[in-house]
Amino acid sequence: MAAETPVCDFGRKAEDFSLKGTDGKTYSLADVQGPSGTLVMFICNHCPYVKAVIGRIVEEVDALRAHGIGAVAIMSNDTDAYPDDGFDNMKRFAAEHGFSFPYLLDETQEVARAYGAVCTPDFFGFNADLCLQYRGRLDASKRERI
Repeated sequence: MAAETPVCDFGRKAEDFSLKGTDGKTYSLADVQGPSGTLVMFICNHCPYVKAVIGRIVEEVDALRAHGIGAVAIMSNDTDAYPDDGFDNMKRFAAEHGFSFPYLLDETQEVARAYGAVCTPDFFGFNADLCLQYRGRLDASKRERI
């Protein structure tokens, strides 16, 4: 998933989902929603941009949790085309990086399409009412920390 991130569609409502997590549980939007907001991230294991910032993503999610922001990561790549993104590898990736948030598999890519995700990582920040407030990257850097 490599493309330029579109402009944020402020106020757009978050799309619900029902996806299997690396922990074996099935999650919906309500399961990951925080009282102050929700961060929905589209990531994958093999992406060099994700690999470059995954430690920061984990740190930021932990910091956001302290402010009542829930978070979820969703992997929507075709695992036949990208075997590194397969479910067993997702489990390893989440464990290796100490994910404190659900990491979900979007096998059909329906959730990615519903959100309009076009790249990894792709971040969607919603307020407490699940209205979109941020759409984009972790920061202005592509792969390096700024």
